Amino acid sequence: MKFGKSICVLNVGGTRYAFTREVIRDFPLRRVSRLHACATEKEVLELCDDYDKDLNEFFFDRHAQAFVFIMLYVRSGKLRFVPGVCELSFYTEMLYWGLESAHLDSCCQKRLDDRMSEIGLDTLSEMDVGVSGDESQSSGEPVQPIALTGRAKWLEKMRKTFEEPNSSLLAQLLALVSVIFVLISMIMMCASTLPDWDTAKINIVEEQRIVEAVCIGWFTAECTLRFLVARSKWDFIRRPLNIIDVIAITPYYVTMALSRAGMPGAGLGVAGVILRVLRMMRVFWLMKLARHFLGLQTLGLTLTRCYREMVMLMVFVFVAMAIYSALAQLLEHGLNLEAQNPDYASIPAAAWWVIISMTTVGYGDVYPVTIGGRVLGGMCVVSGIVLLALPITFIYHSFVQCYHELKLRSARCTRNLAMELLQ
Repeated sequence: MKFGKSICVLNVGGTRYAFTREVIRDFPLRRVSRLHACATEKEVLELCDDYDKDLNEFFFDRHAQAFVFIMLYVRSGKLRFVPGVCELSFYTEMLYWGLESAHLDSCCQKRLDDRMSEIGLDTLSEMDVGVSGDESQSSGEPVQPIALTGRAKWLEKMRKTFEEPNSSLLAQLLALVSVIFVLISMIMMCASTLPDWDTAKINIVEEQRIVEAVCIGWFTAECTLRFLVARSKWDFIRRPLNIIDVIAITPYYVTMALSRAGMPGAGLGVAGVILRVLRMMRVFWLMKLARHFLGLQTLGLTLTRCYREMVMLMVFVFVAMAIYSALAQLLEHGLNLEAQNPDYASIPAAAWWVIISMTTVGYGDVYPVTIGGRVLGGMCVVSGIVLLALPITFIYHSFVQCYHELKLRSARCTRNLAMELLQ
């Protein structure tokens, strides 16, 4: 469309914004940038609610305050919810202007996923957003709020490849390779503890060293690259999984250095024991699978959000254990001096019986013999069931909510990946 003036005015809910035609043409919001390509006034009215040709003003009957935050996103690249505005209402505004939930900051994405999971929604319909079918298709195209160039763009792409397995085909391939190496390392570690391994390893020692070296080399390269492309090196170092990676990798290089120096780790006494303990830390590499499996992610997120309930559960158990172990020691060992039960000689010894009774495990290695002790044991079992069941409801609801939230995120990543492949 040939605009009458070089200045275009966007009137959003009564708030006016003036831009040049060049800015409108390259505007990050898809709905606004499409105005420049309109050839007739009818096409303009398909994108906005009214148009004043004399003032060259485009009117949009939308939420003015929400557009203020969207404009802040255009300037700074950070999109957050408007305080006091419903998350779904703001999400409809985002979709209207051509933005997706992926453009929100991670904290606001979580709020949106929680809200949508509460009402059982996966996506919003076109009528909810208030756009036509053609516009909804065009708004699905990716929007680039901040054009990263050069080294910053390459680093961001590499970071997503290593940190977000669903971001691209290459990321999925690297994630698959990482999972294979983790499984191979776990199989080798488990096989090395078999009784027949010492006899068999005489013939396969070289193969074992090669496999172990390849696995450690892969984990070292992966950890190093993820550290180099991380946005914040300090945040990367503080992450528990990254600390486990370093602890699990380091003993291999320490052992190799000692071997080259003529001091094999197995003969270093306490130092050798420490090295073997650290080498067993490789079992925690299984936690790396949480990046690729929804179930483990749900478990980790649930434990993170329910730490207060977990602490409350531990407090319940410890208080009950202190009371019942003291009473059990008194009834089984302290009152009857002639026939004392040696299994309850102390309160810490009785605490073992209390914990296995409260959790209804009942190994049978320790049990009361007096009438009072048996009555106390019945009370201990019943109260243990009740105390353990109290926080379970909160943890269960949190687990379901986390599962739906991560399921929505996984579906969103799958859609974004499918769109990239179709382009």
